[in-house]
Amino acid sequence: MDYLSLLLLITLAWVSIHVLISIFKTIKSTKYPPGPFPFPIIGNILELGNQPHQALAKLSQIYGPIMTLKLGHTTTIVISSPQVTKEVLQKHDQTFANRSIADTIRALDHHVLSVAWMPPSTQWRSLRRVCATEVFSSYHLDNTKVLRQRKVQDLMDYVKEKCNKGEALDIGEASFTTVLNSISNTLFSMDLAHYSSYKSHEFKDIIWGIMEEAGRPNVVDYFPIFGALDPQGARRRMDGYFGKLIAFFDELLEERLRLRASKNESKVCNDVLDSVLELLLEDNSQITRPHVLHLFLDLFVAGIDTTSSAIEWAMAELLRNPEKLEKVRKELKGVLAKGEELEESHISKLPYLQAVVKESFRLHPPIPMLLPRKLQVDVELCGFMLPKSAQILINVWAMGRDSSIWTNPNQFTPERFMESDINFKGQDFELIPFGAGRRICPGLPLASRTIHVVLASLLYNYDWKLKDKQKPEDMDISESIGLTLHKAQPLLVIPIEA
Repeated sequence: MDYLSLLLLITLAWVSIHVLISIFKTIKSTKYPPGPFPFPIIGNILELGNQPHQALAKLSQIYGPIMTLKLGHTTTIVISSPQVTKEVLQKHDQTFANRSIADTIRALDHHVLSVAWMPPSTQWRSLRRVCATEVFSSYHLDNTKVLRQRKVQDLMDYVKEKCNKGEALDIGEASFTTVLNSISNTLFSMDLAHYSSYKSHEFKDIIWGIMEEAGRPNVVDYFPIFGALDPQGARRRMDGYFGKLIAFFDELLEERLRLRASKNESKVCNDVLDSVLELLLEDNSQITRPHVLHLFLDLFVAGIDTTSSAIEWAMAELLRNPEKLEKVRKELKGVLAKGEELEESHISKLPYLQAVVKESFRLHPPIPMLLPRKLQVDVELCGFMLPKSAQILINVWAMGRDSSIWTNPNQFTPERFMESDINFKGQDFELIPFGAGRRICPGLPLASRTIHVVLASLLYNYDWKLKDKQKPEDMDISESIGLTLHKAQPLLVIPIEA
C-alpha cells in the first residue's frame, strides 16, 4: 500500500469515528427515543429491508414503542403502540398534523394541491369540507347506494359467468373493477371499465404504479441534495402516472362545463362532479380547478386501491379458515330471505361479518404505516425529545401483531371482536387502519360500506374452492408493499353456485 492510500484510509477512518461519536453525543444529550445505532452517512437504511413495516415491528420489540432511526439525512421516529399513538393523534394532533413529503409526491405539485398531503390551511379545510358534505356524507351515500348496488350486481353477473364456465376468478382484479366503477359512478355518473377489459388493467397499472413509487425507497428522500438529479427516475415516472389521470379528469371536467354552458337540463347529472363545480364557480371560492383535479386523483388512487385490496385480504383469510367462512355464510342465510338481494342496510344486522372485516384490517391494514407526519417544532413526548423536521411513522401493522394487545395475534380470529366495542373509526387506537384525528381518511364511510357489501355478496351467493386443488393451509399470504399493502400472489378461486 503506497503512502497516499494509507493516508486516505487513516483520514476516512478518523472521519468515520468522529461522525459516530458526534451522532452518539447528539442522541445522548437530546434524549431522543432509543434505536439501533446508525452507520455513518446512510444511518439505518439497511435495517429496513424489502418489508419495512415488518422490519420496524421487530426493531420495536427491542427498542420499545417509540424509537429513533436515521434514514440518511432524515431523523425518523417510529411509533408502535396505541398509547403513544393516542398521544400523537389526539393530545398533540395539531402539532403532528403536517405531512412528511416523499419526493415522488411532489410530482405535478401534488403535495401543495392534494387534500391528503397539503398542510392544514384554509384551502385544506375547504377541501375536507367538500369531502365531508359532497362526497362521503351519510345523506349523499344513502342517495347513491342504488348506483353501488348496480355495480355489485355487475360483479355477481361476472362471477356467474365464471361459475358456468368453471373458470377461476381473480378476486383482486374483480374487486378492483367493481370499486373502480362504484367510485366513478358516484363521482362522474359513468362506468370506466368492464371485467377483464383493457381499461380496467390500464387503471390498475397506473394506480398500483403510483402506490409503488410513493412507497418505494428513494435515495432523494434520504439525501435531498440529489433531488434535482432524480437518480432513480422515480419522480419522472410519477409525473407520467399523475399526468395520465389528471388529463383524464380534466377532460371530464371540461365536458361537464360545456354541458352546463349549453343549459341542457336533461343532461344534468347531480353527481359529485356537479356539486364540486358549483363550489368551484362560486365567487371568491377557495377551491381552484387544479384543486378539484388533484382531489379526484386522491379519491381515485386511495379509494380504489385500498378498498379492493381489503376485500381480497378478507376473502383470502376466510378461505384459509373454512370454519370462519361457514360461520359468515350461516349468519347471512339467517338474515336474508332466500332470493333476497343484499343491501347496505343489512350490514348492521351482520355482526360476525363486521368482526371478519375488523380482524382482516387488524392483520392487513391497507396502509401499514399510515401516511407519514413531519414535526414543525421540537416536541417532548413520553419523556423523550422529538426534534423539529423529524419524520413520524405510525406502524399500525406492528400494533395489529402485538401480543401485549391481542391474544394469539397472528391467528385470524374474528370472534375476538364479537364481545368488544372496538371499531376502526378512529377512536380505538388499537385498530386505526384509516388513521385518526383531523387527518383521518375522509373516505372511511364509503370504504366501509363497499367492503362489507361486496364481501357479503361474494360469500352469500357462492361457495368457493381454490384453483388447482390447493389446500387452504397451503395458501400463500405473503405481502407486497408499496405505500399500500397487497397480497403478493393473486387470489384465484373457482365459484360454485350455492
